[in-house]
Amino acid sequence: MPTLHALLPEAVRDPTRPSGGNTYDTRLLTELQGLGWRVEEHLVAGSWPVPDAAGRRSLGEAAARPPTGGLVLVDGLVASGSPEVLVPLARRACLVVLVHLPLGGIGELAVLRAASTVITTSAWSRDRLLRMHGLVGSEGARVHVVEPGVDSAPLAAGTPAGGGLLCVGAVTPLKGQDLLVDALGSLTDLPWRCVCAGSLEIDVPFADEVVRRARAAGIADRVSFPGPLRSEELADAYASADLVVQPSRVETYGMVVTEALARAVPVAASSAGGLPSTLRGPGGEGRVEGAVETTDLPGFLVAAGDPHALAAGLRSWLTEADLRDRLRQYAVARRSRLLPWSGTARHVAALLAVLRD
Repeated sequence: MPTLHALLPEAVRDPTRPSGGNTYDTRLLTELQGLGWRVEEHLVAGSWPVPDAAGRRSLGEAAARPPTGGLVLVDGLVASGSPEVLVPLARRACLVVLVHLPLGGIGELAVLRAASTVITTSAWSRDRLLRMHGLVGSEGARVHVVEPGVDSAPLAAGTPAGGGLLCVGAVTPLKGQDLLVDALGSLTDLPWRCVCAGSLEIDVPFADEVVRRARAAGIADRVSFPGPLRSEELADAYASADLVVQPSRVETYGMVVTEALARAVPVAASSAGGLPSTLRGPGGEGRVEGAVETTDLPGFLVAAGDPHALAAGLRSWLTEADLRDRLRQYAVARRSRLLPWSGTARHVAALLAVLRD
């Protein structure tokens, strides 16, 4: 039985701080075990990617555990700021770095160059990583894309008016809930309700400001902030949604998009990062034109950081029944082409197998 050692931030197992990166790490390792791999997790204390002295000690202790010649997978949050520990580790073991969000810096570059293989979770992340660090030739060839998977789920029922809106993600500037609240403040003449599910503790001042804006716009009774939802509660939220809204300023992939599409719920997404590719899917077409997309997207794209464009797109969704019907049909079609988590794990297992041989 092949063995993989995984160096992960301890927050990956914290149920109160769900994130796409944490989900990817935990689901990947579970699926690899299903494929016959023995997985040894080494959780690293500290606040990454900028740890304190205790965090660095914890990483040093974890990095000493894998045997010489072993396979070691390290989360990019840990890897980006720890060349003094991970470059020496890469000299005695096969180091695989899993980058969710490229952060830049000479420390990250040193670890990437020392690694045997680098995995990114989207083509956008790979392109950004290559450009950021000037990785070309054999260095660039060691960077691979392995997209997240998604679980199958029942079709959401939807409602005729389409007024059930859902936004999933920690309430932070990167996720853009302030843009969503500003957009919804101009739609008070229409029937809708919005659930913003995600932690309010990551950036408390920003979260407080978003809630204040909702009150100031007179929509506090129509926008709820329940905090992070447990898996069953989140599944219920998706099932009762008509449209999922992802107004992110930065997004490497956007697992919320595929979670929605697994239920055939259309998505209103910003044009940030990897979101357009995630919404379009393999071979998908589309373009951003101020507010609403074109042709075959299972939702629509809006210019990132523009609450007016988002408001225009949401107004079209709420007032045009034909648009809602068409996007729901595209979402149903896209649902059948989603990658399962087992496919993600098989791709990673193939990369690991090359390192073992």
